Amino acid sequence: MAEFFKEFFDGMLKLILSVQWYDIADIIFVAFLLYYCIKLLRQTRAYNLIKGIALVGIIYLLVSTFDMSASTFIFNNLFRDIVLVIILLFQPEIRNTIESFGRGNFRFVNFFSSRSSDGLNDVKRNCASNIAKAAVNMSEKKVGALIVLEGRTPLGEILSTGTELDSAVTAPMLENIFFPKAPLHDGAVVIKDGRIHSAGCILPLSQSLMSLELGTRHRAALGMSEISDALVVVVSEETGKISVAQNGTLERDLKFGELTEFITSCLVSDDTEKPKAFRRPRRKK
Repeated sequence: MAEFFKEFFDGMLKLILSVQWYDIADIIFVAFLLYYCIKLLRQTRAYNLIKGIALVGIIYLLVSTFDMSASTFIFNNLFRDIVLVIILLFQPEIRNTIESFGRGNFRFVNFFSSRSSDGLNDVKRNCASNIAKAAVNMSEKKVGALIVLEGRTPLGEILSTGTELDSAVTAPMLENIFFPKAPLHDGAVVIKDGRIHSAGCILPLSQSLMSLELGTRHRAALGMSEISDALVVVVSEETGKISVAQNGTLERDLKFGELTEFITSCLVSDDTEKPKAFRRPRRKK
């Protein structure tokens, strides 16, 4: 027994001494990658899909153990192209993961990238204030609205579905666009580089489970925030409530001060920072 433990510890010592710095870096990288993937998948419908695949795998082990010929034949053909099946099943999640890496701070792209830095924060605050004013005015009249503020993720595909306007961001302009009888009121307005770039744009719908009281606008807002870092402001036509979608999260029933502070905090940031995530201010009792 003593000889066994001596050989075991000698082997472990040799293994530890043979480890190079890049082996440690490799282990840390793989651990981080697995942690990031698990964390990402837990926030999507893919988590349930993985549990389903795991269950199928357990069934496959059982039929193989008991030598069920017909079932084993079916499962063998199913798992033969398992890599291709996984790529097809998890295509949205794989795409979102790669895009999230691309949105990292390798190179900062400012929300108002085409403008000079002089007076930039004042322009941003003015933009945020006008969006909030328009949203509140439309909320009081129960006029539905969908406003997208482009972040670092280019929205070229979304912009191409609408009508280009290239207009200044003002409350009256936004209210005119979403006037019920206006030709562009059904789609979304996209604000790019501090200007209203396009209106009547079509957004992708989220497949996440949502409350039955939320309509297509909210589903579109959430869908847009899931595939990009855009900020999306929604005004409900039924209730008049104002909501904001960002990073796949929907915050509902915001007031003017909360909405202004949120948009401003996301736009007015250092050039080395990414847009800040929403943190709802505490309301006074």
